[in-house]
Amino acid sequence: GYGNEFEIFAALTKAGLDPAKDVTLVQQQFDMAGLLSGDIDAAEAMTYNEYAQVLEAKNPATGALYTADDFNVVSYEAEGVGMLQDAIWADGSRLEDPAYVETATKFVAASLQGWAFCRDNVSACRDIVVAKGSKLGASHQLWQMNEVNKLIWPAAGGAGMIDAAAWERTASLSQSAKNLEGGTVLTKAPDAGAYTNDIVTAALAMLDAMGVDTTGSAYMPETVELAEGGN
Repeated sequence: GYGNEFEIFAALTKAGLDPAKDVTLVQQQFDMAGLLSGDIDAAEAMTYNEYAQVLEAKNPATGALYTADDFNVVSYEAEGVGMLQDAIWADGSRLEDPAYVETATKFVAASLQGWAFCRDNVSACRDIVVAKGSKLGASHQLWQMNEVNKLIWPAAGGAGMIDAAAWERTASLSQSAKNLEGGTVLTKAPDAGAYTNDIVTAALAMLDAMGVDTTGSAYMPETVELAEGGN
């Protein structure tokens, strides 16, 4: 739900299935309890969150934690139906206000500076989240930080830049992937001003001048060992 279902509809359709007839769709909670209990046959998962919840659960058949080999994973990206998600949105008319653009640029620069810090200080960022009262434990939060870093870095064009090809794919799928009622996210192609890299480009220039590494060309992910329950 919440708009995330359109990737499922696109993937099912590409596989030759009719979402309205060939499968039974259910509202999934933000955990993997339904999959682990056998109540549902397949579940959506983010690599940085729900997938870890599966791998930090104990397999009753073995007494050990589940491993990747215990599951079949379908990657939306590999299937060509991945869609861009989290972003910063603004009314286009506000981008004509220099003061607003200045504030937005500083906001984006601060956000990217934080991501660069967490790239280089994974454990410290894990500790910040856990100290704030995370419901999931230290190993889960370390996994999350590591996996999000893998999604961002290395960033050849600079972190935060919208990839034009990914944008076009998202726009195309948003017009073609239909829900159970036959509706699509978009009824026509977005106009040229639907996204801009102008603000993030200015933010990256600001950070470069400060000596912040905005590409992470030398980034290497860590190896994270999950504990039962994410503790």
